[in-house]
Amino acid sequence: MPRFSIIVPVFKVQGFLHECLDSVLGQSFADFEVIAVDDRSPDRCGAILDEYADRDSRVKVLHLPENVGLGRARNAGLEQASGDYVLFLDSDDHYTPGLLEAVAARLDATADPDILVFDHVRTHWWGRGGPSATAELLAAAGTDAFGIRQSPQYLHLFLVAWNKAFRRSFFLEHGLRYAPGLYEDAPVTYRAMVLADRIVCLDRVGVEYRQRRQGAITKTPGRRHFDIFQQYEGLFAFLAERPDLAWARPLLFERALNHMLYVLAQEDRVTPADRPDFYRAIRSFHRRHLPAGFTAPDGDSGLKMRLLATAPYLSYAALTGLGRLGRAAANQGRRAAGTVARPARRTWYAAQSRRPLDPHLAVYSALHHGGVSGDPAAIHAKALQIAPHIHGVWVVREDAVGSLPPGIDHVTPGSRRYHQVMARATYWVNNVNWPGTVVKRPGSVHIHTHLGTPLKYMAADLLTKPGARHGFNVPQMLRRADRWDYSLVANRHSELVWDRAYPCHFTSLRTGSPRNDVLVGAADGAGAEFRSRHGIPEDHTVVLYAPTRRDYRRGGHVDRIDLARFAADLGEGHTLVVRLHPSLATGPARRFGLTELHRRGALVDATDEPHVEEVMLASDVLVTDYSSLMFDYANLDRPIVVHADDWGAFAASRGAYFDITAQPPGHVSRSHRELVWLFASGGWRDEESARLRAEFRARFCEFDDGRAAERVVRTLMLGESMPEPAVAVRVPEPAAGHDQLAST
Repeated sequence: MPRFSIIVPVFKVQGFLHECLDSVLGQSFADFEVIAVDDRSPDRCGAILDEYADRDSRVKVLHLPENVGLGRARNAGLEQASGDYVLFLDSDDHYTPGLLEAVAARLDATADPDILVFDHVRTHWWGRGGPSATAELLAAAGTDAFGIRQSPQYLHLFLVAWNKAFRRSFFLEHGLRYAPGLYEDAPVTYRAMVLADRIVCLDRVGVEYRQRRQGAITKTPGRRHFDIFQQYEGLFAFLAERPDLAWARPLLFERALNHMLYVLAQEDRVTPADRPDFYRAIRSFHRRHLPAGFTAPDGDSGLKMRLLATAPYLSYAALTGLGRLGRAAANQGRRAAGTVARPARRTWYAAQSRRPLDPHLAVYSALHHGGVSGDPAAIHAKALQIAPHIHGVWVVREDAVGSLPPGIDHVTPGSRRYHQVMARATYWVNNVNWPGTVVKRPGSVHIHTHLGTPLKYMAADLLTKPGARHGFNVPQMLRRADRWDYSLVANRHSELVWDRAYPCHFTSLRTGSPRNDVLVGAADGAGAEFRSRHGIPEDHTVVLYAPTRRDYRRGGHVDRIDLARFAADLGEGHTLVVRLHPSLATGPARRFGLTELHRRGALVDATDEPHVEEVMLASDVLVTDYSSLMFDYANLDRPIVVHADDWGAFAASRGAYFDITAQPPGHVSRSHRELVWLFASGGWRDEESARLRAEFRARFCEFDDGRAAERVVRTLMLGESMPEPAVAVRVPEPAAGHDQLAST
């Protein structure tokens, strides 16, 4: 029999589940079982749980036949529990290191009380919060056990399930079970607290309580919040059957009213339209269950409770400020929805927005309106082929108009036609966020393609990296991402990361990356035009070097490789092609020698090439540090070398979702000497390189089957059906004329 049974109900938390389970399985105290209850989660949660169960015998997975909700999922897990104590952990939260060892020690020292309560910290999506509201109460408890009748102030402890360890025999003896619906914690917690003879506190933060930006049921406005009344009705029905607990009735009545009035005031729970009904339900509860001689507490909460006896809703709202708060929130929402363009253009944009959407109009943008490139360009090209009735218009900055391919219809930001197109287009396709000055209309379809598979932290995850997020307005970024309807992914890694990094409402589509279609289906001789244009001999081995920016250096540029030396060390028969990160293209980075070396023919500077796919196709091997280009390049099944001489600094400053040096797509070099040796010895293309590349491709190229753009156009624009890509992808041939690079 284990000491602890940790019950983890799981539903739609695939982006957080690994962190949750790792926080439990990594505890120093190991005498526990994890009962993970898959509440018929529609994402990959069930598969993730099975993977953990295969690796660790302490994990037991219960797959429910239907979705039953948090409370009944906990009950299902409880039926399987065998530990001395039961702990409940929500699957988007996680334990702090050493918690279980501290809990076990306190239980042993206090002779196994009925309940142990520990502290938590709120981890908001923008950063960790301060001490909990009950931290001082926990600290004041000391080490002695107590009962609520003698210490009623401890009913003010956070009333959730996951900050407590319950003695399982106590839980079962009193038939404690969670009811369906929201606020299921309240009746069980309060019932357990007043029934317990011995309660102890542990003044230690044990849980990082994640305050999800979206997805948390209790933060979603709607009528479901009326569940609170049936939950407390159940608690007071129990009290009616237990005259021995009459002493607890006034205490729990005050707690119930306080909870209900708190929910009433929350704009993200009870809508302004529902508030009068919700308030009337509180007054009804007040009338039915008011204990004889009840005295409301002092302070603001007591004033609100006293108003319940006499004040109708409008009077209560006026006296407590609830009405003003509601009007302020509504005005703020109207201002946010009405913020479009500049005042001089607002009337025109509003007029266009009143016209119906054009079902045959699509608007495209890439890299902050920098031109026609990336996934949006691939989708646009495919739409021209199979959906020519859908007219595509590109949003392009004035300084980039001159580089547009012939025949591209475009608008410039802020122009009169720009606002017309943005107001009328049914399809919006972009690989970065649209400006906040445009509004998503009902019926429009926003397709977000991203900029590749993420290695480094993105969006909300940057909040833990203050240096990396400098200049990023993460809340604004997420508000703009709220407009996405679809997020395209090339692999399950990306799917999990976007679910976590962008806590927004969108549907993840396993389409593959449209821009990679040309890599997967590369024809013989692809890239030859690039070689010819830059005077690269046909028999040369082209080494593509693509470094990324650094967040630990102002401006982002760090010279990790001496380009002149590297080009010379590669020797005869090789051409070095360099492509800097787009964010460095217009800065001083190229003036540190790259431009001069290109001018005298020592290497080729491909930073300004509009289509990076063409550069990749022309190369035989990629050398990169931590650029996401490696994930795309892997589709070519050509060698990749990771130059990671500053991996520690990069990962510490920016954050990384996995250690690329431990799971690389090829050999890893950590010095110039090692890098040159890999090429001199031929190690860059040996059997180990091929093995690592195959594993990498299987993980990160699984949905790239050469039909991604077609899949997007047919399913999202034409309403047709196409199967998801098979996990096994076709292996492209090596570059024409370079069979020596084939896997051995």
